[in-house]
Amino acid sequence: MANIVAIVGRPNVGKSTFFNRLVEKRQAIMDNESGVTRDRHYGYAEWVGKHFTVIDTGGYVTGSDDVFEGAIRSQVEEAMNEASVILFMTDCHDGLTGLDKDFARVVRGLKKPVLVVANKADTQEWSYQSHEFYGLGIGEVFPISAANGGGTGELLDEVVKHFEEEGDENPETGIPRIAVLGRPNAGKSSFVNALLGKERTIVTDVAGTTRDTINTRYTLFGKDFILTDTAGVRKKSRVHEDIEFYSVMRALQALQDSDVCVIMVDATRGLEAQDMNLISLALKYKKGIMLMMNKWDLIEKDSNTMNKFKAELADKLGHLNWIPQIFTSVTEKQRIFQAIELAVQVYDNRIRKVSTSQLNDAMLPEIERYPPPALKGKYIKIKYITQLPTHAPTFAFFCNLPQYIKAPYERYLENKMREHFEFDGVPIKLVFRKK
Repeated sequence: MANIVAIVGRPNVGKSTFFNRLVEKRQAIMDNESGVTRDRHYGYAEWVGKHFTVIDTGGYVTGSDDVFEGAIRSQVEEAMNEASVILFMTDCHDGLTGLDKDFARVVRGLKKPVLVVANKADTQEWSYQSHEFYGLGIGEVFPISAANGGGTGELLDEVVKHFEEEGDENPETGIPRIAVLGRPNAGKSSFVNALLGKERTIVTDVAGTTRDTINTRYTLFGKDFILTDTAGVRKKSRVHEDIEFYSVMRALQALQDSDVCVIMVDATRGLEAQDMNLISLALKYKKGIMLMMNKWDLIEKDSNTMNKFKAELADKLGHLNWIPQIFTSVTEKQRIFQAIELAVQVYDNRIRKVSTSQLNDAMLPEIERYPPPALKGKYIKIKYITQLPTHAPTFAFFCNLPQYIKAPYERYLENKMREHFEFDGVPIKLVFRKK
């Protein structure tokens, strides 16, 4: 199961600031993708090697306590049901408020690990103020400062203790999981229905009909896999209802749990920022990725349309040009089975193991032909290459001076790897180690 951490609490206690800190810190250190914008809504974080998704349930309380009663209770309970750990955030400067106490009542009823986070403890004095939150009766209180990061380490150490390790008792282990993701109204449910030949999910012209993630076990071409239809993911500023907020959350959970992400794009709108977000998340989680350009039947075509469209795509994807694309029309049943064949192909590429001898036979001549540039008069010699036993394809290049290998050369190696071996649709990782 994916690890999910939800940040809850009344408005203005600093949930979003803390969320940004968790996600951005990771961003600054770990993210070397270019041109990927991120929405503040859900994010990806890592602490001591454990990866998790963070959900900000920010700013959902307006008006008075009675609004709080209904709307927030369903919010929090939903978020709770999804989360592995819940962070209940309070504010040292305001002290314990009635709203916090109401909130605590909801929180206490759930059988989930809850940590009380006392934010804005910027100084020792404010830190002492945080003791009053023990009065909530929930347990340990962690004074932190979301603004400058004080205390967050201790808090995260505690958070990751509650993650269950990868659960293997899932009976569906080993069966490829294909998640269909994309913006609302791109045609995801119609696609799943067309494949299954029955109305498994309700389809309307209203964007956002699908609320929940739906898994279907499916066999095609003698291959068994699990197909997941998800709710459309749109920008946070446009997510108005609670229900939709949770639909998005589940869609992201489906992304984490899948092996291959079929990112469905409405061809009439082209590749938009939100599609790029999904691609970037799929990359971070090292999933197989393919693009399904749907509604191709609605595009006015001449002999050059496809080439022009492909050129624009290539331009937007940049160095992610290894992501395969297929042009479909679900309503006309055009190329929908080829789309699934492509997804299965991407899955096979993702679990592909290349023997050490094959790797070295293919790559050492390429390296000899174009060795790594010398740095500070030192020559870098790559001795041999081997694939590591990881979920997503990772290759270790053993060399005398691993620290001197720079990004452009790494990209050269990756391109050569892709030329020699079938890794279409799969992020591959290269690591350089000391011989």
